[in-house]
Amino acid sequence: MSKSETCSVNNIYRLNGRVPVTKAVPFGLQHILAMFVANLAPITIIASAGGLAQEEIAVLLQNAMFIAGIATLIQLFPIWKVGARLPIVMGVSFTFVTVLCTVAANYGYPAVVGAVICGGIFEGIIGLFAKYWRKIIAPIVAASVVTAIGYSLFTVGARSFGGGYAEDFGSGKNMLLGTITLAVCLGWNIIAKGYLKQLSVLVGLIVGYIVAIFMGQVDLSVIFSEGFVSLPKFLPYTPEFHVGAIFSVAIIFMVSAAETIGDTTAMVSGGLDRDITVEEISGSLACDGFASAVSALFGCPPVTSFSQNVGLIAMTKVVNRFTIGTGAVCMILAGLLPPVGNFFASLPESVLGGCTIMMFGTIMVSGIQMIAKAGFSQRNITIAALSLAIGIGFTTTSEIDLWRIFPDVVQSVFSANVVAVVFVVSIILNLILPKNLEIEKVSE
Repeated sequence: MSKSETCSVNNIYRLNGRVPVTKAVPFGLQHILAMFVANLAPITIIASAGGLAQEEIAVLLQNAMFIAGIATLIQLFPIWKVGARLPIVMGVSFTFVTVLCTVAANYGYPAVVGAVICGGIFEGIIGLFAKYWRKIIAPIVAASVVTAIGYSLFTVGARSFGGGYAEDFGSGKNMLLGTITLAVCLGWNIIAKGYLKQLSVLVGLIVGYIVAIFMGQVDLSVIFSEGFVSLPKFLPYTPEFHVGAIFSVAIIFMVSAAETIGDTTAMVSGGLDRDITVEEISGSLACDGFASAVSALFGCPPVTSFSQNVGLIAMTKVVNRFTIGTGAVCMILAGLLPPVGNFFASLPESVLGGCTIMMFGTIMVSGIQMIAKAGFSQRNITIAALSLAIGIGFTTTSEIDLWRIFPDVVQSVFSANVVAVVFVVSIILNLILPKNLEIEKVSE
């Protein structure tokens, strides 16, 4: 390998710089496969609540892949002030599932489209003016939110490991498949050398997929069940605007903004080893919001940063924008070429769980590292300890009745969302606690 080629390959660890396409594509593809199934699942749930037929859902799934790819490219290569110029991978968020299912059931699916358009523009505008409110999100607040994000994903990883929401969840086949995939990821991480070591997730996904085929866990016939080329459908539903729906969704957009700030902060801290800038927060939120509004024009729920990919960056340190961009192009192709999208979507949940369960743990560890970097002053300890204790304790499934005295809109936002609770409590504590909270020693 020539010296110049070595430098080019090493660019995968740098934000900017070109990487040979043959080297970049596997890393970009690794990012897309890590989030692909999770990108599609929320649409199926929300659309079903809105009474859409299977044919309509298939169109929305195709549109979602296309929009996720476009939104990722905008985050990587901004348009004006929209985009963070960071390796952020975008996809349809689970955060909105509960509220959008309620809107779809009460008002119909066109009301979902209208509410997401308004909520997206709302978040986008807030993002553009981030420099005026950024100071309220102190380092300890961001660290607490990142830790909460990692914690909230543990059950997601465990659910995937056991087979997702399939009827055979927790079966021997699913557990074996998840274990094999995890073992391959760890084994590759041990034996591989150089930059190849960072492809452990992709290798695990490939081996796990092949094993799943032999175990009869993959239906290959669905890959070519549709045509070879299909263009995304613009405005499949005429938007309807209802004040109640818009208000509810706008609140969840604020929760999503908190998650995006946490994801972006964790990615910059873990992948670039520095603090995030106001411009990067502003650009990431603006892209989150405005891309979500565009997503609604294609009939899809909001798109936001994906924590799976933050965990992957923390593991691999692969932050190159061009490299991640090749993955975004693969996502766009999946939206234009149904066989490609069907192939990605056929990846068994257990295989995905085997690869992601350690990534989610990495996010929580990044949060703990950020807390340590913020410093263990009495004030910081109080903010982190109390916000995490309330956030985790009050949103645990067995204690969810704690929220029953609150209005439905409050319950829908906070009762099962540890990130939202931690975000709000940590900000309040950061605003009201005195700057000097150190315990003074009493002299004897």
